[in-house]
Amino acid sequence: MSIIVVRARSDVKVERSIRETMGMLNLTKVNHAVIIPENPQYKGMLQKAKDYITWGNADADLVEKMISERGRLVGDKPVTDSDVKSSTDFGSIKEFATAIASGDATVKDMPEMKRVFRLHPPRGPKGWGGLKRTYVIGGALGPRGEDITALVERMI
Repeated sequence: MSIIVVRARSDVKVERSIRETMGMLNLTKVNHAVIIPENPQYKGMLQKAKDYITWGNADADLVEKMISERGRLVGDKPVTDSDVKSSTDFGSIKEFATAIASGDATVKDMPEMKRVFRLHPPRGPKGWGGLKRTYVIGGALGPRGEDITALVERMI
């Protein structure tokens, strides 16, 4: 299983250890997203930075859409099926995305692809929905579960 993590807030006046944690997650700017495997080390990092990020479970369709529309190779070129086929054991973006979502592969398996997805700010009237409250009480921060799909689709 994999997790999609999106940075929602800036790190101005943030404790140094939290800033370093977001750096280790490759979340250096607002509206950047990463796909990480689900393991205890990453879970601890998510809890440490929970007041600045939001996350949820990745599904194969969303990962495929992120890679095909917002994924970039070194040199800022878009990712294509032929790039995936030449640098991984998978034949297409769809197969690669399915493997990432299930936890059988990671974004690191394709070394030419950048690990960060640069997304737009959330479109629509709601926007982020409040950057100082958790998602559970109507804000934008913390764990979202399956609802991360709706947010990332508005940001692609």
